[in-house]
Amino acid sequence: MKGSTLENEYAYVLDGKVFLKGYLGMPDRQIGEVKNTDEEAFQYFERRYDIAVSKVNQLEEEISNAQNKGSYLTKLLQLRKRLLNFDGIGNFLPLLDKLEVMEKDLVSLIEQNQLSNLQIKRQLIDEAKPYEHSTDWKDTADVLQEIRSRWIRTGPVEKNLNAAIEEEFKSILDTFYQARKAFFEEQNRLIDERVAKYNDLIVKAEELVDRTDWDEAFLDLRNYQTEWKIIGEIPPKILKALFKNFKRPTSIFYEKYCKAKGIQPKRKLDPRVEAQMNMVKEVEKLSESDDMFAATNRAKFLLNEWKTIRIPAHLADRNIAERFRAACDKIFELSYLHKVIARKYPTFNFLSDKQKDLTKYREMDNIVRRARTDLDELIRSYDGQRMDEEMEKMIQSNLKTQRRKLLMKEVILEELRQKAASL
Repeated sequence: MKGSTLENEYAYVLDGKVFLKGYLGMPDRQIGEVKNTDEEAFQYFERRYDIAVSKVNQLEEEISNAQNKGSYLTKLLQLRKRLLNFDGIGNFLPLLDKLEVMEKDLVSLIEQNQLSNLQIKRQLIDEAKPYEHSTDWKDTADVLQEIRSRWIRTGPVEKNLNAAIEEEFKSILDTFYQARKAFFEEQNRLIDERVAKYNDLIVKAEELVDRTDWDEAFLDLRNYQTEWKIIGEIPPKILKALFKNFKRPTSIFYEKYCKAKGIQPKRKLDPRVEAQMNMVKEVEKLSESDDMFAATNRAKFLLNEWKTIRIPAHLADRNIAERFRAACDKIFELSYLHKVIARKYPTFNFLSDKQKDLTKYREMDNIVRRARTDLDELIRSYDGQRMDEEMEKMIQSNLKTQRRKLLMKEVILEELRQKAASL
């Protein structure tokens, strides 16, 4: 270069300034100034070129080791842009050529991935489509949430197809979730409407208390009770509270009505409650049976029958349920005791009554000891474990059952102790 004081095939110094020679059709470009000597300026910018080489090599290694190689395309394009304006002395053409090869590989890989992603997303659309108009709100929501999670984890598709396929999938989900939202909004509206009707009947029932036109008021009472039954379902807890508010004034009025008419009121039992009370009486009687094996079979049958009786929450009697469960537990525990004795004492039936009672007491004592040990070990096995809410509930339910069974064993043991001591 005419007038230059230092020059090589890539750069030169002119008028105290360092210029990089043009390449790829670009003009010569000033990249710096001479601070001390021309040689020192050249050496500085040659070392700068080594930085550019290092950047390209580092990117090549990162792409080679990466699982998601396509994500490096933007970084590659940015690096190439920087190289075209990089202040350094050296041959940039091999570096740009290397980036071009890497870019072609990445573009090809991205196209393949986008094609694969397109196939996966079309499969997910086909999988979600049958649920678009489902009314099984809970299970379908769980299924669609799982499909949506897989959709999110799947990479992008070709840009000109992306908007359409995203809209197609979104439309399926929107159709279901909007229908679900509308359903529950309607349910809430109906519940609010029914609650208002229940409250209206409560107000009318409260007005009955002060009425003395007995025949007409009694007819209104019957009408209110009929209306109450046909209003429709609402959440059980809300219904229970409302019914309590309705029952109180109607009961007061009915007592006043009966007194005014000279009627002795008869309390009516719900047939389902009556059925449960009869089952309790039967199973409690079975616990005193001599044929404990037959009693066990009958108790199992009654236990299954009990489960089929659906009593509204406001009519359910917890005491009745606990008596039934306790009587069944007693039968099952006594049945197990008899099995143990039959296995260990073949001549049990030939023993005296006192010997029989003592034998039962000793074996029941052994059973109680083992049950206590088993419960302690179970508690220790759970102690300190990390668990989610569902697992915690399951464990607490198991422990509650085991404690209940142990308590019944201890009750039987005490009964046998008293019986043996009285002989």
